[in-house]
Amino acid sequence: MNMQALMRQAQNLQKDMLKTKEELDKMEFTSTSSFVTVIVNGKKDVLSVKITPDADFEVSDMEILEEMIQVAINDAFKQVDKETEKKMGKYSSMMPGLF
Repeated sequence: MNMQALMRQAQNLQKDMLKTKEELDKMEFTSTSSFVTVIVNGKKDVLSVKITPDADFEVSDMEILEEMIQVAINDAFKQVDKETEKKMGKYSSMMPGLF
């Protein structure tokens, strides 16, 4: 394989990677922990936090609410990581050490 063909292949690979990354960045991931729902995008920006009122919830339960928010956000981030690995993992086998 000549150098020019190799460079073209690398450029095409780079374009594919950027396109896949852009698709991931636009995706939304939703996670729910009890009555807390969090939506994040592929860049791990928190887009929304929704709390569904519970008749039994009291202000004294704020620590529990904070923990639920933390669990929901961390789960949503794990979803982003999993999807990123699924979509971008194919490139790491082509270019070891890149990710």
